[in-house]
Amino acid sequence: MAVKIETKYGTIAIANNVIATVVGGGATAVYGIVGMASKQIFRDNFNEILNRDNYARGVVIRQNDEGITVDVYIIVGYGLKISEVCRNVQDKVKYNLESMLGITAQAVNVIVQGVVVLGD
Repeated sequence: MAVKIETKYGTIAIANNVIATVVGGGATAVYGIVGMASKQIFRDNFNEILNRDNYARGVVIRQNDEGITVDVYIIVGYGLKISEVCRNVQDKVKYNLESMLGITAQAVNVIVQGVVVLGD
């Protein structure tokens, strides 16, 4: 399924994998994010941190008339304020979607799938 944007020149269709890459790239750029997690932890292995090729497994996109709703599944580094990291992810994802793709995100839901203790 793709997000479709109607313009005066025609229709623009943006595939969900493209949106997932933009969302995942924005989310992993935020300080405190160790990586993306799979939305299906039991099937895809909880310990796996997704790389750039697999961001779509950690992002769920739902479209409605007012925009899109994005669910982002992340893994956070230990010792950080999780609520602040999640708020930064929401801001970064909304900004990237609007600036790169011209899509308005109605909501960005951040689901923390795990906390990882980073070595010194």
